[in-house]
Amino acid sequence: MGIVLASGSPRRRELLNLIGLEGFRVITDGSVEEVPPGLTPEQTVSEIARQKAKNVSHYCDDNDIIIAADTLVYLDGRPMGKPESPSDAKAMLRELSGRRHTVYTGVVILKGGKIVSDVVATDVFFRAVSDSEISAYVKSGEPMDKAGAYGAQGLGSVFVERIEGEFFNVMGLPLCRLSMMLKEFKVL
Repeated sequence: MGIVLASGSPRRRELLNLIGLEGFRVITDGSVEEVPPGLTPEQTVSEIARQKAKNVSHYCDDNDIIIAADTLVYLDGRPMGKPESPSDAKAMLRELSGRRHTVYTGVVILKGGKIVSDVVATDVFFRAVSDSEISAYVKSGEPMDKAGAYGAQGLGSVFVERIEGEFFNVMGLPLCRLSMMLKEFKVL
């Protein structure tokens, strides 16, 4: 039995190490995510995480434990993915400035025929951010590979006034919930 992380995210690797999981394999799912229209944020992240786990399972043994996750930022019920350009990142950050948004992460654990999934939602409150701060942050390059165009664990932390919910969920992997799910598979 081995543990497989179905994600190329360096943050998710670090987070698994943080809870004592080491020696796991990383297999990324390169397929295009297909989500039916009209799903709630919870259904969307859950479905994408489920697809990642099932796609990666083709490269694993039945005894492997596959961990997959998907994180999306929603503002006013609208998803904010990763920015496509620096100007897109600036526009996203301007929208988030001085407002509350919600970060949803769907987590799936798959082993053989058994699948366990859950969704964690965390509210994030940004302080008012000036255009010069946004420009400097975008120039750093940090927001370009992150949903909502910011990283709460990095330079973007100075924009986060407060968080209601699990902090690590905002980083892309809700560790408290994940650890409880892993116990169902006799891990941790």
